[in-house]
Amino acid sequence: MHLSKVAASALAALVAGAAVTVALATAAPAGAAAGTGTGYLRTSGNKIVDSTGATVRLTGINWFGMETDNKTFHGLWSSNPWKSQIDLMARLGYNTLRVPYSNDALKPGAAATGINDYVNPDLIGLSPMQILDKVVDYAGTKGMRIILDRHRPTSAGQSPLWYVPATPETTWINDWKALAQHYAGNPTVIGADLHNEPHAQGTNPNATGACWGCGDQARDWRLAAERAGNAVLSVNPNWLIFVEGVSCPSGGEPNIWDGDPSNDEDCGWWGGNLSKAGQFPVRLNVANRLVYSPHEYATSVYHQSWFDDPAYPANMPAIWDKYWGYLYRQNIAPIMLGEFGTTLASNVDKIWLQELMKYMGTGVNGMSFTYWSWNPNSGDTGGIVNDDWTTINQAKQDILQPYLIPPVGGPTSTPSGTPSSTPSSTPTVVPPGSCTVAYRQVNSWQGGFQGEVTVKNTGSSPMTAWSATWTYPSGVTLVNGWNAVVTQSGTTWTAKGPDYARTLAPGASVVVGFTANGPAGNPQNAACS
Repeated sequence: MHLSKVAASALAALVAGAAVTVALATAAPAGAAAGTGTGYLRTSGNKIVDSTGATVRLTGINWFGMETDNKTFHGLWSSNPWKSQIDLMARLGYNTLRVPYSNDALKPGAAATGINDYVNPDLIGLSPMQILDKVVDYAGTKGMRIILDRHRPTSAGQSPLWYVPATPETTWINDWKALAQHYAGNPTVIGADLHNEPHAQGTNPNATGACWGCGDQARDWRLAAERAGNAVLSVNPNWLIFVEGVSCPSGGEPNIWDGDPSNDEDCGWWGGNLSKAGQFPVRLNVANRLVYSPHEYATSVYHQSWFDDPAYPANMPAIWDKYWGYLYRQNIAPIMLGEFGTTLASNVDKIWLQELMKYMGTGVNGMSFTYWSWNPNSGDTGGIVNDDWTTINQAKQDILQPYLIPPVGGPTSTPSGTPSSTPSSTPTVVPPGSCTVAYRQVNSWQGGFQGEVTVKNTGSSPMTAWSATWTYPSGVTLVNGWNAVVTQSGTTWTAKGPDYARTLAPGASVVVGFTANGPAGNPQNAACS
């Protein structure tokens, strides 16, 4: 979305470098995959399945910025390092990252801006694609999956059609093919969301926007999705192809003043109307690769008429069924709700989010989704993280949490692109009792360093209100911490379970990250309880 509006308002060159294959978690028995499963994904009826045939549910988050003038993820300017943000996403239960980008970020010489060099020294001088490679590699170690979203043809803004003069259809398709080739063999990256929010433009009968099934090669989004999707699959047949809807199937805004009811069609959110996909399905040359990906929003984006229905919210399932849910319920194809979000500023929106999550279903057999957004700087929805990019919006997280399927961490991979200068891990400290503490230095720079403390419950009972302590010499001072409440008193440092994760289950672990001023070195006297 990123400050999008709705139709109802009437209103490749890539960085060279070999992709790295990341081995993901093995599948669990009984037809349900652990986390995001193993190997590449495909479809089976209305399900997404892994390479063993086990059902996978993507429960993800959007992290935007690469589609803007910054050409890279927003929040890299904050005091929370990029890896720790991914750590927090995974710990909260988001197993997939949808990454919006614009074609400008893929151009030779594209520069990433808005990066806090002090907090993210490993990103200094990297191109947008090199940063994306690092995010892909690190997310893969968490067992997360990546969906690439062509959000804008240029960083200037979204477009009704998939092309603009500065980015013709040939560039759109060639850049997709280059991305598909770049990440071939790396199952962390699972597919292409071909174009974000195709929508109507012009007033009927003089439509100039994206239609569905109209047959006009220049405007029929269904046909364009076939051209691009098949081009992608020609170089990387393992990818899923995510296809959004339109807003008005005709491609034009309704004309309520002309007295012609034929122009007054039923329209929905930008990218959210798949009502014609049953009649005019997307046809791909590789079977079992198509996922429909509508968008759905609350009143904080636009006050649709259905929010005023006296039957609200009981009227909503029928509306969702009409626009996109029927594809899932009739076993035609999987649904991956690519964007949905709200500020939760009104009770109407809170009810909307609660009911939408219920509609999508619980457990591994529910519909997949990527929430909009991680970023707090989305003007009409806000984010899961607050403005500090570290603490979370607990009200939103509480609604989403029961539907999240956390990733299962994969093995560490060697980053693509520029080699990392990350120091080696230091030895694990095992205190007495039923928990362990392990320390790893993640990064260091002149005058400071970044570290991680992993606390693991090795006992057979939950650790309630868990905490860990360790000491540093005088002169080492805490800058900030994440994934726990980290404090310092003299030379003693303490990490306690945050409100959203006070209990550590048997066998579970938490990675507590922090940055500090002073000389780097191993902590002493580590203990946990």
